[in-house]
This record gives sequence, C-alpha cells and structure tokens, in this order.
Amino acid sequence: MQTEIPATNTAASRLGAYLQLCRAPNVFTAVADVSMGVIFVRERIDPAGSWLALTLASALLYSAGMVLNDVYDVDVDARERPERPLPSGRIALARARRLGYGLLAGGVLSAALGGLLAGPPNWMAGRCGLVAVSLVVCIWLYDALLKQTLIGPFIMGACRCLNVLLGMSIACPGLSPAHVLAFGDDQLLVSVAIGCYVVGVTWFARGEATHSRRALLMLGFAFMAGGLCLLALLPRWFAVDSQYRHVWPFALLVLMIPTLRRCLIAVLYPRPRNVQAAVRQCLFSLIVLDASICLLVAPWPWAVAVLALLVPTFLLGQWIPST
Repeated sequence: MQTEIPATNTAASRLGAYLQLCRAPNVFTAVADVSMGVIFVRERIDPAGSWLALTLASALLYSAGMVLNDVYDVDVDARERPERPLPSGRIALARARRLGYGLLAGGVLSAALGGLLAGPPNWMAGRCGLVAVSLVVCIWLYDALLKQTLIGPFIMGACRCLNVLLGMSIACPGLSPAHVLAFGDDQLLVSVAIGCYVVGVTWFARGEATHSRRALLMLGFAFMAGGLCLLALLPRWFAVDSQYRHVWPFALLVLMIPTLRRCLIAVLYPRPRNVQAAVRQCLFSLIVLDASICLLVAPWPWAVAVLALLVPTFLLGQWIPST
C-alpha cells in the first residue's frame, strides 16, 4: 500500500519552491532601496500608506524580475542548476511565466497607488507609475534579451537605480506636471552610485555557477568600488547637514571592508563557492549601504529600521538560496 504524503508537507514544499523562484531573501534588499529613497527625500517614512504601497511595488517588481529570469533561463538552468524550481519540475514553466508578468502588473499598480497616497499634486501617481514602468522595461530587457550581452549588467544597474528613484519619486519636485520626472542632483548621485555598485555585482555574478573569469571579477570589483566612491563624495559635493559628514568616507569604507575582503578572496581564488559567497555578501551589503545613507540624512532610528531588514534577509537566507 502506497504511503500518502501529508498535505502540509506538500504545501510547504510548494511554498519553498516559490520562495526560491522569487529569491525571497533578496527581496528585502529591494525594500531597503526604496525605503532609503523615501527617507532621503522626506527624512522619515511619511506618509506611511505611500511608503507601504511603494515597498510592495518594489517587492513585486523584484520578485517578477527573478521569476522571469528563471523563465527565460530555463534551458541554461537545466544544464547548470537542475535543482532550481523550473528545471526540476516543481513549478510549471507556464505558471511561472504568468506569475512573473502578473507581478509586473501588480508592481506598476502599487507604485501608482503610492504616488496617489503621497498627496497633492494629483499627478504624483503618474510620476511614481512612470518610474515603475521604466523599471518594468529594464527588467524585461534584461531577462528576455540582454542578460548575456555586454550591456546586461548596466541594465541590471539601471533597475536598482530606478528602484531607488521609485522611493524618491514621492517628493514633489516642482509645481507642475512638467517636473514629473525631475530629480535633484543629490538624488541622482545616490541612485546612480547604488546602480553602479549593482553593475559590479552583476559582472561578479557572471559564471558563478560554473567558472568565473578573473578579468570579469576584477571588472566587477572596479564598478563596486566606483559606486562606493560616488557615495563617499555625497557630503562633499552637496550641503548635507549631518554630524557624520566629515567621517562619512572613512565610516563607509569600514562598513564595507568585510564585503570587499570577500570579493578580493573570490578574485584571487575564483572557485564557484567563493564567488557565490561574495555575490551573496554584496547583495546583503546593499541593506548596510542604504542604512548608512539614511544615517547621513535623517535621524538615526530610521537607519536602524532599514538595517533591521538584515534580520529577515539572513533568516530566509538560511533556508532559501539567494543566488
């Protein structure tokens, strides 16, 4: 007589497969980005309803990108990572495709709602929605067309840049719809710096499952360092009223030493295990970067709140692979 698998175990297995498909631990890095964007322009989480809608949008769009990444890479994963949810058959390809595009649509709608809840002027909903649509275009271009090209890492960096700008988009830039896509120079510097850092992480992650070329790892390290240098110049180039502005570059370097050390180990010994560990550390360090930016521009409790996102990131990371 065949033993029947308990329904609870089946449900738990299915949930784990979907969480792995969405790279659940990494979702909190996207939430940290958009939360930092809100705090950067408002110096606090305000209004709370708008922030909730934008964080939901960010989580949905990030998850969509991960799902569609596996949808378009299913043949490659079947060779290199057959244990993933799609090549292993735990989730049907057609269902994953519907899920990915559904998450994209939900992300845009949630972003528009975030702009609507931000208050007057009423075109703020369009502002947030346009940033979200731009993010959707970059996600699709990366997953469907450009991932393996030279421009692919820059598209991924643009995704993170736009995610930060999504949070910043609830600050009214002017008095007319002509300013709908206008952002301050300091806002652009921060978003571009985070984007540059992610360009480096993406270069670093190429070939992580099999064989990584040392030249690409060095290129990725250079882009990450470039992004950090841009952030270090923030209080020097702009009038940042903070008690930490004079020690900011040194503090930023100290905070990132563990990550940079792990990356250098991967460059020197480019084995899959070392490279994957470095990529995971780089992704989690985005939360540290976001929290440190919050500390520079806002009261310290907001930085602690963003830093607390490391807790679910690490806890889920013990169960769900993040790369």
